[in-house]
Amino acid sequence: MQEIRPADLSGEAAYKLLCAVVVPRPIAWISTRSASGLSNLAPFSCFTFVSHRPPMLGVSIGRRADGFKDTARNIHETQEFVVHIGDETLLDSLHRSGAEYPPEVSEAEQLGLELLPSKLVAPMRVAQAPIAMECRLHKVVDFGNNQFFVGEIQLFHIREGLAVDNKIDTARLRPVARLGGPNYSTLGEIIGMTPQAEQSGPRKSTVGWG
Repeated sequence: MQEIRPADLSGEAAYKLLCAVVVPRPIAWISTRSASGLSNLAPFSCFTFVSHRPPMLGVSIGRRADGFKDTARNIHETQEFVVHIGDETLLDSLHRSGAEYPPEVSEAEQLGLELLPSKLVAPMRVAQAPIAMECRLHKVVDFGNNQFFVGEIQLFHIREGLAVDNKIDTARLRPVARLGGPNYSTLGEIIGMTPQAEQSGPRKSTVGWG
């Protein structure tokens, strides 16, 4: 078995290796607004939820050589952002929004995406996205060259028909995930298992594992 020591890797090589190992990764498609009112939209795949009560999301954003990315800078400035979950129909726009646009250029406008006003935060939300979550910044934690942004969800926007009893129909959502390099995956086969609470043996929490 091949062995690789992190100390032998450049930052870029370590990044590429991790992105190809930790797969598939959900994608946070984040819209922000700068202090001067400029809109920004970009995808990030170092993304997860960190709490369910209250509901919080976390996304790790790396620093560039010249400073913060637009998304990170805007969140620092305004303390607000909107996280979207894109589906298969939005993959091209989602991927293209990750290009390096000047701060004064709206990615959504360039890609022909309609933006709608949010209800509780200033950043706009993508009308075509099946799920959008309005967030306010809770905490920022430094990890090496990255900052981990934790936002508390203020409001969920969920496309009609996707949620039944607060459960998302994942097959109908058709989310996309990030792999290593410029590669993505779709949902593929869904494998159902017996809920842990119904299995024999010691009783487990019904909240789930994670």
